[in-house]
Amino acid sequence: MNDEHYMRQCIAQAQAASARGEVPVGALIVDPASGDIIARTGNAPIGICDPTAHAEILALRDAAYKIDNYRLSGLTLYVTLEPCTMCAGAISNARIARVVYGASDPKGGAVENGVQFFSSKSCHSKPEVTSGVLADVCGQLLKDFFKARRKRGGEVRQRGK
Repeated sequence: MNDEHYMRQCIAQAQAASARGEVPVGALIVDPASGDIIARTGNAPIGICDPTAHAEILALRDAAYKIDNYRLSGLTLYVTLEPCTMCAGAISNARIARVVYGASDPKGGAVENGVQFFSSKSCHSKPEVTSGVLADVCGQLLKDFFKARRKRGGEVRQRGK
């Protein structure tokens, strides 16, 4: 399996998040030794009323629970959008070995944009980073989502409404 294979599965998770009214970001945690997907999820802050429920955070939590260890050493995180500062911090604390992401996020990203968390002195564990995998497809999902939201007047959906 290659990075594009796993990113396509992230895209499916992002599409499912979009269908729920969430910002379309999807994430997977993969064991590169076996190729097994340990966790897969999409954004859910609206659905579960949790501002920390970014796809990356949910995938990290699920993977840690499944392997019964908060350290996810040796594992790879795939995500459709460049992680934000919160997610980059969680990725570092989890000791993820590698991060692969699709679209760059000049406004909210913290890997190649913004604070560039993994390059900072305060970063405990610096994963290998691969960016731009299926970036056009990942970026288009976001563009389409926000374009549709602007057409509806920019409302932000609340759980149950």
